[in-house]
Parts: sequence; structure tokens; C-alpha cells
Amino acid sequence: MITVSNLGIQFGKRILFQDVNMVFTPGNCYGIIGANGAGKSTFLKMLYGEMDNTTGSVTFGPGERLSVLKQNHAEFDAFSVLTTVLMGHARLWEIMNEKDSLYAKPDFSEADGNRASELEEQFAAIDGWNAESNAASLLSGLGIKEDLHGKQMSDLNGRDKVKVLLAQALFGKPDNLLLDEPTNDLDLETVNWLEGYLANFDNTVLVVSHDRHFLDSICTHIVDIDFGRVQQFPGNYSFWYESSQLALRQQMTQNKKAEDRKKELQEFIARFSANASKSKQTTSRKKMIEKLNIEEIKASTRKYPGIIFTPDREPGNTILEVKDLAKTADDGTLLFKNISFTMQKEDKVIFLSRDTRAMTALFEIIKGHDTPDSGTYEWGQTITKVYLPLEYEKLFQTELNLMDWLGQFSSDTTENYLRGFLGKMLFSGEEIFKKANVLSGGEKVRCMIARMMIRNANVMMLDTPTNHLDLESIQAFNNTLMKFKGNILMSSHDHAFIQTVCNRIIEISPKGMIDKRMEYDDYVTDDRIREQRNRLY
Repeated sequence: MITVSNLGIQFGKRILFQDVNMVFTPGNCYGIIGANGAGKSTFLKMLYGEMDNTTGSVTFGPGERLSVLKQNHAEFDAFSVLTTVLMGHARLWEIMNEKDSLYAKPDFSEADGNRASELEEQFAAIDGWNAESNAASLLSGLGIKEDLHGKQMSDLNGRDKVKVLLAQALFGKPDNLLLDEPTNDLDLETVNWLEGYLANFDNTVLVVSHDRHFLDSICTHIVDIDFGRVQQFPGNYSFWYESSQLALRQQMTQNKKAEDRKKELQEFIARFSANASKSKQTTSRKKMIEKLNIEEIKASTRKYPGIIFTPDREPGNTILEVKDLAKTADDGTLLFKNISFTMQKEDKVIFLSRDTRAMTALFEIIKGHDTPDSGTYEWGQTITKVYLPLEYEKLFQTELNLMDWLGQFSSDTTENYLRGFLGKMLFSGEEIFKKANVLSGGEKVRCMIARMMIRNANVMMLDTPTNHLDLESIQAFNNTLMKFKGNILMSSHDHAFIQTVCNRIIEISPKGMIDKRMEYDDYVTDDRIREQRNRLY
């Protein structure tokens, strides 16, 4: 349990938030949300003591253990994988080290024997004898194969390091678990495993994440940092989002009677409560939503970008035909081979692979930026394409301001025209004169989206489009793609994005491919397809 009393923080004259009073209790998972810069990560850092609060206090239950997901990927490079996980339980690790030191003494005394006996008793009480097997089980669940458990952390790639650090945070079932963006760099299968693990975790969890499906799967509450305040609401992200949007619509309809607004909110809560009872997460969420006071539902102050794609023309019958493509990475790894498919009208395809380089390589080939080892592809005559690549930093290595930067990609370079697109992406007033080379990651993606909107293309190629975006931008992007009239070829690690946008799934590998027209939820849960997927790798 974590108790927050009168917590507040300010930087100079800027108050980030203040007067925060709330209790985080066992058996619940709290998703922390807020616009970029609202203070989500700051709030977490204040809870675990990395950052000092200006006012108030944070306390934990007596004797409770706190675990935090570490973001410094190089911190444990000198240790083995299994040792790194064991170090996540600080007391266990201290006991193990002290025991080893005692037993290694050449002049082992009676006092040493008594101390060793005490340590053995403490070791057994915290399940120390099963520690290594429990750590190995966690690693295997996260996709770290047994032959890597004895390797040095420095020998692992970035994605595997993230999984090991996540295992470290989960190890020993801490009383309080704080996770800042735990799904970053995780593949979809590992995210699914983590969802299941946390859904059955009966201690206290606080998590910052931009993954809406992840938040929906695990959260019993949402902690919203907005209005310069921190507020707690029952339910998952979707409930918070839809209720805040309903409140906003009601706020804009001033002539609606109070009793009509109340009735609409009550019907909304009842509908969502029925859906919550079907969730794989704790059934208590349904009761919490039913008890929610409708006066607690408020419109958010968040701004959502206006993402609108309007193709100049409808795609013809021939979209894209791919025959027997194969590609090898620079390090000699075969990424895929025998890839053949024909895009049809209204196809919105998600491309999957356990090696994320494979999707990027495929997009670079069919966009004409790279050549395959073998095979061919051909686009239809009516097709106009726009591409959001995984790497676009070079485009922003310029002193151009945002208006001039966007003008490079437009035939109409008048200020009013370009301002319109930048304004939709939340760049207003003097912000359009910011230099392109000083933008944040999220701002760069919004500029890339503005660049896409100007093109009026009928086919979109999107390589991991939600990277660096906040939840508001992801939601707006998602809503637009659901209504897009052209074709989409996409890679993504955002479950909700895939499920709501895509109607076709193509998984590529060194041993071939799977091509299915079906919903993503069905694809990841179908046992027969799971067997097919395992044979691909």
C-alpha cells in the first residue's frame, strides 16, 4: 500500500501539481496518464524517492518492499542475466552475499556459525531456496531462453536487456511495483504475457504507459494528471477516455437539461459496467464503476490533434503485387524469403515478425529505397503512396523553421495553407517558427503526419507509427485510420491500433509467411495459428 499525503512539486514558479491525497491499495493496478509534460514520470520518481517533493509525503505499509523498473540499460552490464534478476530483491541479494562471505572464511568461528544460522532462517523465510528457479521461470516467460541466463548483460541486445530488467522488477513479487513504460521495445507476445501476469498480480501496481490495450487489460483505476491536479478514477483507460469525451460533448451542449445529462451519464456507466464484467481483469472493476459519482466525470483539458487524410483519388483494382521477395540484413541474418501477396481494395494490413528489422526492410524495398535479394513487386497505376518510416531524423537536421520545413513537401507554400496543417498538429502562433532541429520526438512525428496529410495519398505505409506519440495523438491517429478510404500497410506494437484498424495480417519470417484476413484478437488467440507461427521461426 502507498499513501500520498498533501504531495506537491514545483519548478521555480511553475506548479506541476499540488495537494495530492490518495491511497494505492493491494489488488489494484493504477494507470497514470497525462499529456506530455504533465508530470507522469515525475510523479513516479517522487513515489520511489528519486526526486524530492516540494510539499507532502509518501509512505509505504510496514515492512513492504518496493520494486521499480530500471530504465538504465547499461547499469547491470557487469553481471550475468540470472544475477541481474536476483538483484531485484535487495534483501535476498544481501543475504546471499553475506552467506557466501561467511562460508568462504578460512577462520570460520562460532559467531560466524550463529550468524550463518540466522541468515539461513531469513533466507528460507523469503523463499530463497527457490529464488534461482523462480528467476529462471520469469525470464523464460518473458522470452529469454535458458541458454542466455548465464550470459553477461553486456552481451545481450537492447530488446533482451529490457526483458531482463522487467524480470528484475517483477522478481520476488514485491508489495509495491512501479513501472514506467514497461512495454517499450517489447514484442507483442511478451506484452501479452505481461498483461496476463499483471492481471493476476494481487499487490499494488502503478504504471505509466502509452499502450491503450495494455492499460485496458490491467488497470482497475486511472490516475489522471490534468488541471494541475492529480485525480483518481475507477475503471480502465477506455472508460476514462469515453467518459471524458461524453462530458466534453455535454459541456458543449449548454441547452441540454441537467436531468438529461445525468441520465445520459448513468446509461453510459451502466453500459460500461456490463462490459467490465466480461474483462479478464478483476471483477471488482464493475462494482467500482457502478459506484462512481457522475459528478466526478469531467471533460479533459487535453488537446487532440486534427489528423485528417483525404485521398485525391480512389485506388483502382490493382494496388500492389509482391512475388517471392527475400532480404538479408547487413549482419548476414536472413530476414524473410518467399514473400508473396496481392493487396486488394480496402485491405488494411498489419505486418508482423519476431525480428522487427524484417518489417522495416520490407517497407524500404516496396517504397523503392532498397533492393531485395530476390523477387519483384509492382504498384498499380492509380496508386499514390505516403510513407512514415521508422527512421526520419535526417529530415530534421536543418535550421529551417516548421513552416519552411513543411513547405519543402508542398506545392502550395502560402503561410495560411501551411499554418492550417501545422495548426491541426497543435503548432499554433509563434510555434510554427521553431527550428526543426530542436523538436521533441513527439513533435517530430506530428510534423511527419502533417507532411503525410499534405500528400493526399490513397495508400499509407506506416512503420511503427505510434513511436514517441502521447495518448492523445495516438487516439486521434487511430480514429482517423479506422475511417481512411484507401489502403494501409503497417507495422506496430500497439495492440489496440492493430485491432481497430487492420483487417488482414501478414507475418513474415526466414521460413516463409502466414497471410490471414481476420481480426488481430482472433489471430493471437487461435491455437492452430499459434502452431503455424511457431513453425515459422
